[in-house]
Amino acid sequence: MSAQTTEAPAPPPAGAAPAPPGTRRPARPGLALAVIAGCNAMIQLDDPIVNIALPGLRAELGLSPVATSWIVTAYLLTFGGLLLLGGRAGDILGRRKVFLAGVGLFTAAALLRGAATSGEFLVAVRVAQGAGAALAAPSGLALVLSMFAPGPARKRAIAVCTATGAVSTAGGLLLAGALTSLGSWRWVLYLDVPLGLAILLLGPFVLRETAPNPGRFDLAGALVSALGAGALVYGLGQAAERPWGDPAVVGCLAAAVALFGVFAVIERRAEQPIVLPRLFTDRERLPAYLATLAIPGALIGTYFFLNQFLQGEHGWSALATACALLPLPVTMATTALAAVGLERRFGPKRLMAAGATLLVLGNLWLATLDSSAPYATGVLPALVLLGAGMAACVLPPTLIATSKLRDGEAGAASSVLNCLQSVGGSIGLATLVTVSARGGMQGGFLAGAGFAALALVAASLLRRRSH
Repeated sequence: MSAQTTEAPAPPPAGAAPAPPGTRRPARPGLALAVIAGCNAMIQLDDPIVNIALPGLRAELGLSPVATSWIVTAYLLTFGGLLLLGGRAGDILGRRKVFLAGVGLFTAAALLRGAATSGEFLVAVRVAQGAGAALAAPSGLALVLSMFAPGPARKRAIAVCTATGAVSTAGGLLLAGALTSLGSWRWVLYLDVPLGLAILLLGPFVLRETAPNPGRFDLAGALVSALGAGALVYGLGQAAERPWGDPAVVGCLAAAVALFGVFAVIERRAEQPIVLPRLFTDRERLPAYLATLAIPGALIGTYFFLNQFLQGEHGWSALATACALLPLPVTMATTALAAVGLERRFGPKRLMAAGATLLVLGNLWLATLDSSAPYATGVLPALVLLGAGMAACVLPPTLIATSKLRDGEAGAASSVLNCLQSVGGSIGLATLVTVSARGGMQGGFLAGAGFAALALVAASLLRRRSH
C-alpha cells in the first residue's frame, strides 16, 4: 500500500465542525482510534511485565544486579533519547508510516527477548524496543491530532487512549502475576506480541497516511538532544541508587545541562529545528508542560512502594498484590471517560485542580500507613483517590499542549509531551527513592504529595477554557 492514499475523504457528518487544515478523519474512526490506543496500551503494558519478569530472568540467566538494571536502563535511555527524533520523523516522512515502523520494531524486539539466552542479548533487544517506542508513541498521538478536529471528538479520543492505557496496566498486572506464579518469566515477556501483531495487521487498513511535510532532519539537534536526554535519564537513574553527590550522578547531570545548552543554541540557529522554539514561548503552553513534568512523580511511587509493602510487610504473593493494586487503574480508566464531560462543564483549570488535589490527598493518605494497616481501610481508599486524580490530571495539559498547532507540527508537539512525561517519571522515581532512603516509604509518599502540589500550582496557571 502506498504511503499516500488517493481515496477521497468521507464527507463530514451533518452539523460537524469543519476540520482544520491537515486534519483527515479516517473512514473507520473507531477502528483507527482502537489501533492507536492499542499501541499506547502495549507500550504502557511493557513496564510492569518486564519488572515482574526480572527476578526470574536474573536467576535463570545468572545476571548480576548491574546487568539486570541495564535491561531496564537500556530501554529508558533509548526511548527518552529518540523521542524528539521520532516525532519529527513522523512529520517529515508520514505519521502512519513511522507509527507502523515503530510498532513493528517494538513487536519484533518483544518476540526476540522471550527467547533470550544472555544478558547482553536482552540489553540489545531492549535498545531496539526503546527505539520502536520512540517512533510509535509521538506518531500515535500526532495521528489522533490529525484525525480528530479540536473539540469534543478530540477530547474523547485522548480520554479513550488514557483509559486504554490504564486498563492495559490492570490487565498486565494480573496476567504477569499469574504467569509468574504458574509458568515462566519467558511467557510474561511475550505478552506484548499478540497486541503488536494485531496493530500491524489492522493499521494499514484503518489508518490514513498524513501528507509528508517537505523538510530536512536537524541531525545535529537530534544527536545532541538524544545525548542530553540519555545523560539526564541515566543520571536520574543513578540517583535512585546512589547519593546525589556521587561523581556518576553529578557528572551525568552536568553533562545533560551542558548538552541541553548546546541544543538550545543549535535549535535557535537551525533552519528547520527538531523542536519548535515557539512551543516554549507560548505562555498558555508552559503551565501544561510543567504539569506534564510533575504528574508522573505523584503516582510512580505507588506501584514501587506498595509492591514492597504488600509483599514484604503483609507477605502477599505477586498475584495477590497485583489484584490488590487493580482499583487504581480501574478507577483511572472509568474516570478518564467521565473527564471529557467534566472538562466541558468546568473547564481544564478546575478539572486539573480537582485532580491534583486528589493526588495530594491520596499520597498523604498512604504516608500514614504502617505495617499493621489493613488493606480495606488503609490502601484501598488511597488507590481510588489516586486513580481518579490521575485521570482528571491527564486530559487538560494534553489538550492545551497540543492546541493551536500549524500543519506539520503535531509530531514535534507530541514528542515534546512524551519526552516531558519520560523525564518526569525519571525525576519522580529518583527523588522518591532518595527521600525514602532516609524517611522510609512514608517519606516517599510525602515526596509524591509534593509533586502533586506542583501539579496543583501548574493547574492554577492554566487558562479556564481549552480549544
